[in-house]
Amino acid sequence: MSQPPEPEQPPSPFEPPPGGQPYGQPPGDQPPHHDQPAYGQPSYEHPGQPPHGQQWGQQPPYAPQVPYGQYGPPSPPGGGGGSGGTNVLAILSLVFAFVFAPAGIALGHLAKRQLRTSGEQGDQLATWGLVLSYIFTGLYLLFCCGWLALVIWAGADGTRT
Repeated sequence: MSQPPEPEQPPSPFEPPPGGQPYGQPPGDQPPHHDQPAYGQPSYEHPGQPPHGQQWGQQPPYAPQVPYGQYGPPSPPGGGGGSGGTNVLAILSLVFAFVFAPAGIALGHLAKRQLRTSGEQGDQLATWGLVLSYIFTGLYLLFCCGWLALVIWAGADGTRT
């Protein structure tokens, strides 16, 4: 008894193709030149210079290093027309207007002082933080005074023992 023929298996990617020809190269083509590096391999003809003939797929040169302790190019001094970021104290003033209004008042005034000298943005945030902080502080004071008046009025109803 003979065994049935096995179905044809695809070649393993780890074995060379039959005929000794590399994959992706039609038969009869010339083998790759040895004076050019293989795809993806750097050329070491002239150290420190870009490889000959390679124009794409290359990493651009590195940016110059900044000295230790500096985070980048310096920003222009003075009012850069709002070129700086948003003032942190202005943001905190608006946040604290809802959390603890007296702190929002203090932070709003500090932010306004900083915004006069720096080129940062956030003047409207500081203004809204101040306005809301003053409103909420006033409402809190009215509530406290009304509660205190209610306690005094309830205690003075005239029933003494």
